[in-house]
Amino acid sequence: MDNTTPLALGVLFLAFLLLWAIISISLLWTAPAGAPWLPTSRKQVRRMLALAGVQPGEVVYDLGSGDGRVLFIAAREFGARAVGIELDPLRYLWTQVQITLLGLRGQVRVIRGNFFTQDVSEADVVTAYLLPKTNIRLRRKLWGELRPGARIVSNIFIFPGIVPAHIDKEAHLFLYKVETPG
Repeated sequence: MDNTTPLALGVLFLAFLLLWAIISISLLWTAPAGAPWLPTSRKQVRRMLALAGVQPGEVVYDLGSGDGRVLFIAAREFGARAVGIELDPLRYLWTQVQITLLGLRGQVRVIRGNFFTQDVSEADVVTAYLLPKTNIRLRRKLWGELRPGARIVSNIFIFPGIVPAHIDKEAHLFLYKVETPG
């Protein structure tokens, strides 16, 4: 055995540890701001957008857009313009790359930032897969900024104190409609 084998194994182990640390930090980065990243299945995304009745040309916002799957399906399959808001810099960059590779630059954009501080007033539809405590904090913002007729689809968790317009019990989806501003 030559002396390069232990060195190569050491370098490989350090690279693995670094990659593990980066992935771990990325997964936990957004948890304090709203929810840890847990991707929604593409089937569930389609169901969310269909429940909201997304129409071509409408604007769909995804809060905590992660890897951009809601944005891409909204744009490609529903003909919507899509805007994601993502706090994590790695997922933000990944989404930017995907937007370019998929040729969706004119139809999809992602904002790096905290959805609590971003203006969502242009949205026709908002999608969210956030924790209950986040939905409580977000409730006033959404019903204050969105215009009447806007729809909000929440995956799994409700907005306490607001009666959903429709519930998909099988998929655990809740559709809300903004009736009056503020």
